[in-house]
Amino acid sequence: MSDDLLGTYDALLLDLDGTVYRGGEAAPGAVPTIRTSRERGVGVRFVTNNASRSPQQVAAHLSELGFAAEVPEVSTSSQAAAAVLAEHLPAGATVLVVGAQALVDEVTAVGLRTVREFSGPVDAVVQGHSPDTGWRDLAEACLAIRAGALWVASNVDATLPTERGELPGNGSMVTALRAATGQEPIVAGKPARPLMDQAVRSADARRPLVVGDRLDTDIAGASTAGLDALLVLTGVCTPAQLLAATPQERPRYLAADLRGLLRPVTEVEIGEQPGWHVEADGTRLIAKGSGDPVALLRALCSAWWAAGGGCPQVLAEGPGAAAALELLKIG
Repeated sequence: MSDDLLGTYDALLLDLDGTVYRGGEAAPGAVPTIRTSRERGVGVRFVTNNASRSPQQVAAHLSELGFAAEVPEVSTSSQAAAAVLAEHLPAGATVLVVGAQALVDEVTAVGLRTVREFSGPVDAVVQGHSPDTGWRDLAEACLAIRAGALWVASNVDATLPTERGELPGNGSMVTALRAATGQEPIVAGKPARPLMDQAVRSADARRPLVVGDRLDTDIAGASTAGLDALLVLTGVCTPAQLLAATPQERPRYLAADLRGLLRPVTEVEIGEQPGWHVEADGTRLIAKGSGDPVALLRALCSAWWAAGGGCPQVLAEGPGAAAALELLKIG
């Protein structure tokens, strides 16, 4: 077994946007790192909260970017939501779908009947992201939920990353229905367990590693499932947000990008770092030393989380620490 991070686990549960790719481009180092993972026999699963695309579409997009992905390697929140419905409903039950055709197809595949309007008895409502969702769609779902239908949400991500910036995600639409119905949905996607459990089963993994860029979904989802996690800084999480993370949102490992998987475990695990000294003093963190800014961030997180966490004031002693904190945009 190799002493790098990749050699410690038997499968990678990889988030997509912000981790494997960013919009229409592969993330730095992602293609060769995932190729190496396959060559070394480490399972790969692409795990996405986005329910608007089918596994076939996701695999095709990944292949266009150079990842040579196979459909069975893709686990989506639409699949997880359909599985949750199948657990709660008898075959042939009626489900009102708010979302894309990909979600309709997954619900149909588990033996359930789909509709778009509340014009007759409805046993459940399932809600996933679609850029075409409008007021009328939410109104139909609202009526069904108020009438007692089971409500399942593919995910509750408030925003969706795009090339233009953060836009409203499925969670924003879920919030509208919460306000209108006073009800809470069963959540299938990260940070809830169904999607993560599905990916683990699909990979037949005994020791998987979750890799992602979001604290509230990827890292919190790993915590919920009792799995280790690597946070990469190629997506939405900023260094300041990581420092202030709640216990449920704290990864075991931190790297600039997926190439961190090929580095020794001792280098990427959050903890004390060579070349850096960090001291927690009340509400302040004092850093001194020189070296890799991401290594400093690991040391800062280790010291601050051990002190209780929260939002610290970060101070630098010396030019090396000042330059690193400026690159991290902390302080």
